[in-house]
This record gives sequence, C-alpha cells and structure tokens, in this order.
Amino acid sequence: MANNPPVDKELLVGHHTNASLDATIGDIILNPATHNEPAIKTPIKGLMTSPWQIAFGLGFLLLNVLLLSIVMLVWNGIGVWGNNQPVGWGFDIINFVWWIGIGHAGTLISAVLLLLRQKWRNSINRFAEAMTIFAVMCAGIYPLLHTGRPWVAYWLMPYPNWLAMWPQFRSPLVWDVFAVSTYATVSILFWFVGLIPDFATLRDRAKSKFAQVAFGAVSLGWRGSAKHWHRYEHASIILAGLSTPLVLSVHTVVSFDFAMGIVPGWNVTIFPPYFVAGAVFAGFAMVLTFAIPLRKWYKLEGLITMKHIDWMAKVMLATGLIVFYGYIMEVFYAWYSGVPAEMALLYNRYNLFDSPYSWAFWTLIITNGIIPQLMWVPKYRQNMKILLLVTTSISIGMWFERYVIIPISLTRDYVPGSFGFYSPTLWDIAMFAGTIGLFLFLMFLFIRFLPMINIFEMKELLHQMEHDDKHSHDHKENGKLATTAQEGAE
Repeated sequence: MANNPPVDKELLVGHHTNASLDATIGDIILNPATHNEPAIKTPIKGLMTSPWQIAFGLGFLLLNVLLLSIVMLVWNGIGVWGNNQPVGWGFDIINFVWWIGIGHAGTLISAVLLLLRQKWRNSINRFAEAMTIFAVMCAGIYPLLHTGRPWVAYWLMPYPNWLAMWPQFRSPLVWDVFAVSTYATVSILFWFVGLIPDFATLRDRAKSKFAQVAFGAVSLGWRGSAKHWHRYEHASIILAGLSTPLVLSVHTVVSFDFAMGIVPGWNVTIFPPYFVAGAVFAGFAMVLTFAIPLRKWYKLEGLITMKHIDWMAKVMLATGLIVFYGYIMEVFYAWYSGVPAEMALLYNRYNLFDSPYSWAFWTLIITNGIIPQLMWVPKYRQNMKILLLVTTSISIGMWFERYVIIPISLTRDYVPGSFGFYSPTLWDIAMFAGTIGLFLFLMFLFIRFLPMINIFEMKELLHQMEHDDKHSHDHKENGKLATTAQEGAE
C-alpha cells in the first residue's frame, strides 16, 4: 500500500467507515425505503411516486413499443422501414452505431483506467459497465433484424456445416459480428467478476431468506480469503487487458463498414480514430446523464463527488475536440480532393437554402461542436443543470452525426440516376424509442437489484486515504522530533 501514489481527498467526501459504505450503497437494494427518494405528486389524488418508478414505468412502456415493432417487422418484412434504393441503410444502422458508441465509456472507465491505476473510476465504473452491456444488447437488435431473416443469423458464424457455407470474411459486416460478440462477452465477464465480492457483502447483510440464497448463489462461495482476492485481482487484470484493445478495435471495425466503401463521404482514413473518439464522447455524456440525477436521488454526493463530475466533463471536452476536428477534416477532404461527387455531397449537407438535409448537418454542428465548448469554463462544469444540458445535447448530436454520415451520403452517388431521398417511417421511430425503453428498463432494474457503486473498491479507497493520513501524520511527527533533537544538540 505504501508504494501507491497518494489518493485525492476529493474522491470521497464526508466521514465514512466500512459499515457506512455498506449501508449507503447496499441499502439501496436491501432497504430501499431508508433512502427516502424524493416523492413526486401524480394526477391521482393522494398517490405519490418516486423518480425510479417513473423512469422504470417509462422504460417498460417503451419496451412494449419495441416488442410491437419487432412483431410488425417480422410479420411484414423490412419494407415497413423507410429503407429504399439507394438508401439501403437507414435508422437501423444509424441506431446500431449510436448504441455501440454509448457502450464505450464503460469499457474505458473499467479497463483502461484500471490498468492506469486511476482511483477516480471507483465510483462510476459499475453503472458504466452496466450501460455498456445494455447498450450492446440494444445495438445487436438492429443488424440482426436488418438482415431480413434473423432466424438464420447463425450463418454469420464460421461453424462446421455440410453445406460448406462460410461467412464472407472480406466483408466488414462480418467483422462486426466477431468484434461486437467478443466485446459483449468480455464486458459481461468483466462486469460479473467485479460484482462477486459485492454479492458476498449483500449476502451477509441480507435479512430475507430469498435474498440470502440469491446473493449467495451468485457470489460463488466468496469468503474474502487471501486466495480469493489473489484470483480476483488476476482475473480482473486479464479481463482488463483483453478489454483495452476492444475499446479501440470495436468502433474501428464499425467505422470500416463505411471507410471500406467507395460511397462519397465514406472512403476516408480518418474514420477509425474519429469514430473511437466519438464513441468515448457519447459514452461519457450518457454516463453523466445518469450519474447526475442518481447521485441526487440516492444522496450519493459524497461518493460521486464534484471531482468525478469535473474529470468526466474534461474527458468529454477532450474527445469532443477530436470529433469536431473530424468534422472540419471531412469538409477539407471534400474541398481539397476536387472530386465532383465529394463536393456535391458537401453542398448537399451544408446548404441551408437548397438541401433537404442541411438542418441535420447544422443541428450536428451546434449540438456536438458549439454547445460542448461550455465545458471550458470551470463554473459550468460544476453546474449540474448546464452539464445535463450539454450531455443531452451531445447524445442528440452523436445521433445526428450518424444520420449525416449514413443516409445522407447514400442519397447522392456518382450516378445521377441513382439519386434518391430518405425519410424514416413510424416503425423506424417506434423501434428506436423501443430500444431506448429497453435500455431504461434494464438500467433501472440494475439500479434497484444490484449495487450501482462498487462497494469493496470504495472501502479500498477509504483504507488508502486513512493510510495516507496516518503516513502524513507520522511524517510530521518525525519531522518535529528531528527538529527538536537538532535544536537540543545546538
């Protein structure tokens, strides 16, 4: 412990003990009534509700919209979507890329910051990891249904078969299958392994027999022995090592869906870093969108402190600048290339008076390029209302980025005879709203039944802070004794 660098005191605010950390985090699950969530009046006289109930109810309602949309799609075919010729990719691929991007912050916070020994990840890594898994689940729905025959999706995997039918490994879409499935598998393993010590804590604190049995089963016999901790740390480092290249590779592979094509506006080499930076940008925005209200509802200001908020805002600002640089380079490439098709696409995007899509391009520039610049001001990074405005703006802007890249590029090709127009249908919008509902439904189930903050890592942080205080106190005392001895000698 003495070899570790000192911990920033602002990462854990207030007077805490191991028991108080158990109660603060664990009681959200085991004794939710003790947390006194803010009550909200309803139109029904005398009936009060909580923010959790409202968010969970909204998620459940939209989840049913998703189920209805999928039934409608499978029954009638993908003709219910707005996809056409030449725009074969519409809302389905837009939303696939958007959801994959949102999942990147969890892996970055969990894996990369763990390997870099960054203690500020401790308060936010757990629900960021959950967001990763749920976002990848939402993303996976779209390409599965987009094929038109989801019941034979296993053909995309290279399994031995008597038909000698193999995936087309030169296709970036097949690369997506391997990248996303690997990413989901490693993320779930990393998330579950991190939960095991906390499951044991909840098992020991639970009063009901059902909770004791349930948490006892998933804690896998954890007793907190030295052997268990040794194996846990090894497993965590191995999974973090596997996850770290995935942070870069998954969205790089997704960007190859476009960069490998010859469509105007797509075949540029900046797409891989530009997509990865955009994914981290969108992911941190979504983490903050959840963290800000949750810390207020559950009185977690001492655990998710202003230092965490400030650093996440700074990461968001840095990645946002990379993304904005990518937008500038797209314009520069089109102008510098002198290719008529590239110039026509650029004109089709930004011309306010003669383009049906310019509103999407300028919405993207305002929400992703201009509004996030508020994060340069420290006062605004500390203002929760402004921060929520910025994070919401980024989530909207990142969606419009995909809208600008995918259908708008496909509407104008090299041949005027293949020009077209794209607009989504009601079922496009319903399925997108439905995946948002699925995400909310799963996130708020997770918040109610699993610890949203890592209990044992917060205890470790507390222990290290106490060790730093003792070391500092001993150092001062030794300094006083040395001074006294020197004065006596003189």
